[in-house]
Amino acid sequence: MAILVFGDNYSFPEGDASTNRVYTYANGITEKGTSVHVVCFANDFTHWGEGSVNGIKYYHPFGQTERHKYFLVRRWQKFIKYFRTLALIRKINREEKVTTIIVYTMRLTTHMFGWFLSRITGSKLVKECSEHPLIYYQNGLVKKTEGRIKLFLETRTCDGILCISRFLVDFFRSNGVPDSKLFLLPSTVDTGRFTKKVENPVNYRYIGYFGGLTFNRDNIDVLVKAFAMISDKHPGINLVIGGFCSDQERQKLRNLIDELGVSAKTNLLDYLPREEITRYIIHADILVMVRARDLETSASFPSKLTEYLATSKPVVTVNVGEIPDFLTDGVNAYLVDAGDVKALADKLDFVLRNYNDALITAKNGKELTDTVFNYNYQAGRMLQYMEGL
Repeated sequence: MAILVFGDNYSFPEGDASTNRVYTYANGITEKGTSVHVVCFANDFTHWGEGSVNGIKYYHPFGQTERHKYFLVRRWQKFIKYFRTLALIRKINREEKVTTIIVYTMRLTTHMFGWFLSRITGSKLVKECSEHPLIYYQNGLVKKTEGRIKLFLETRTCDGILCISRFLVDFFRSNGVPDSKLFLLPSTVDTGRFTKKVENPVNYRYIGYFGGLTFNRDNIDVLVKAFAMISDKHPGINLVIGGFCSDQERQKLRNLIDELGVSAKTNLLDYLPREEITRYIIHADILVMVRARDLETSASFPSKLTEYLATSKPVVTVNVGEIPDFLTDGVNAYLVDAGDVKALADKLDFVLRNYNDALITAKNGKELTDTVFNYNYQAGRMLQYMEGL
């Protein structure tokens, strides 16, 4: 018996928040004794090919390591990918009966191909939903109509939907999806990754942020400005930032760091693999989550936040979406309003001045990752849900 994760919204085994989500529940399902195969359907140029990590088998049927110079060849490569995927999944299904396909995509074409694969393998199709399904269909009548058609087809062709937030459960329910299809699967974390003893990658104390580096969605500029406000008060504390962004956004961030005069105390990391970033997360003195308050943050839940909590280090986070449903300011984390530079600066200053008390608060936050956010616990719930569809 096997479960297949299929889609183009993530890479594997390295990647961003989507990769972390797939990795944690795939790891939990594998530990429960069920095989997991992860098929990366995106047109990514990668050298990963096929492989296995922690018993999770992964595949990249696009199979290209670099962009071909001829347009027609590129079109052919994308076309033939469908046949490679079909052959691959038939092979997996012959060797280990596929019982469920989890489709993780924002594209209708990929979803419908996932539906086709579920029909030929005789398996259930479960839609993974970690962000608002209409986030890119908000402007203009044509775009809104396209989004509604997409939503109708996706919800009617799947057997179940994994929702990362109650917001999404309510959204699908209000759009005619029966409760029997809906399953709340919160952000999950493998606590073992963040409690192990690893070498400190730097020789100084620091505030850490690891996630998206955009100004609009992620509000990374708010963190840099807040750090600049307290930097002189805490000369022994640095700022370490790591994550994904475009070259343009990275340069914009570098310019802001220079303008605020904190370049000597700010380490802006280049891209690092999962285990290397984990070292930086583990050894941070304070971990910070900044995000904007918008439709996207209302519907989702940041996977990095659960990773932060698992370290038993003080966490300062913005009070957006469903974060306050789990975290209380001063009890298990420290919360500030999104976009409020001064409030964030004051909270960082408070934590640094009261660090021993902050560690007690952090311990309370860690307890959540042993229960509600624990990957193994949620994998068990997830398996029961899929078996009952």
